[in-house]
Amino acid sequence: MAHSRRNPDALLEVLAEYDRVVEVGIGRRTDLARALVDRGATVTATDVHERAVPDGVRFVRDDIVDPEPSVYADAGAIYALNLPPELHRPALEVARTADADFLFTTLGGDPPTVPVERKTIGTGTLYVARASGE
Repeated sequence: MAHSRRNPDALLEVLAEYDRVVEVGIGRRTDLARALVDRGATVTATDVHERAVPDGVRFVRDDIVDPEPSVYADAGAIYALNLPPELHRPALEVARTADADFLFTTLGGDPPTVPVERKTIGTGTLYVARASGE
């Protein structure tokens, strides 16, 4: 089980290794994006709905199922929190097209539906698909 709300520092430490990141489906949970900006990362947040984001976070309305590739092109990592299984494959395809790593957590007991490396972070699991396909 992976819940970023219980473990924001562990996620932050992993994602802070990247200079440019894109969060897929930011929703109303903006703490991680804000913390990444505070650490000096360039952060773009996407969602299918218009969302308010913290200062320093660029927002783009985009659908990962029908993405605008330029939004993700310069990212070192694309990440998502509590990503539903039906979006794992589309997000991975976007990350591969952008040559970016794809990192995500799932809701509850949802297993990943794409090949991943599992990284234990405190009380949860972060799933990682590397740009190189490893």
